[in-house]
Amino acid sequence: MKSILVLEGGAMRGIYTAGILDQLLEDDIKIDAIVGVSAGALFGINYASKQKGRCLKYNLDYIHDKNYMGIYSFLKTGNIMNQDTCFQKIVYETHPFDFDTFQKSKVDFYSVVTNLETGKAEYILIKDLKKDMEYLRASGSMPLVSKIVEVNGKKYLDGAIADSIPYLWAKENEYDKIIVVETRPIDYRKKKSVSLPYKIRYRKYPQFVKAVLNRPNIYNHEKDMIVKEEKEGKVFVFRPSELVPIKRIEKNPELVQKMYDLGVKDYNDKKDSLLKFLSLE
Repeated sequence: MKSILVLEGGAMRGIYTAGILDQLLEDDIKIDAIVGVSAGALFGINYASKQKGRCLKYNLDYIHDKNYMGIYSFLKTGNIMNQDTCFQKIVYETHPFDFDTFQKSKVDFYSVVTNLETGKAEYILIKDLKKDMEYLRASGSMPLVSKIVEVNGKKYLDGAIADSIPYLWAKENEYDKIIVVETRPIDYRKKKSVSLPYKIRYRKYPQFVKAVLNRPNIYNHEKDMIVKEEKEGKVFVFRPSELVPIKRIEKNPELVQKMYDLGVKDYNDKKDSLLKFLSLE
């Protein structure tokens, strides 16, 4: 039996996922694989490195730093998520990531990115995080407010554009026990995006623009499928049990803490059911 965590993105909404992951670590629940999208990938690595609490701590510590995430970083660097702060200073200096533990982990870790040329999702198995860090950065690089990330001659952006919740991918790869962590309430469905900015900015990448415009259809289909198969017992789902008005780039530490605490609460409320689903009880 193979188990996998499917982690939705959503920028700072992903702090909900961090609460779930920290509780999995607290209870020493072993998962065979993770497939993370955007914030799901960026925050999910802390499960494989066994660094409980790291994600919440650095987000709270840097929440008011203009060189972390926000309009200042975007105007200064072209990236709303500051590359130097997020992928150098935090990772190597102020809140060191445990690369050795990640490397030794038996968890297969996949980062989802969207290929600009094809408009398709690619699911990158991260074997050496120091070498593959750009795939994580690409997965979390939101269109319009991020520079294109080029890795090995391919151009990428936010994995959520092509596959926001890669549940179907997990099924196709024959994972038996699939745990999905969503960052939106059960009744949320995505609306159509304003197309003109994307058509102008990414006019050289028509397949990517097509993927952007088709995203609501794919996302809503994924949500409907997960809701249906959750009722049938085919998938286990964590999702916010209440609406926390948190922004994608949130500057209020109380809301960030509240979203994290909700993840912890929802995990504990469903813990017995999770253990039963994983046949650990």
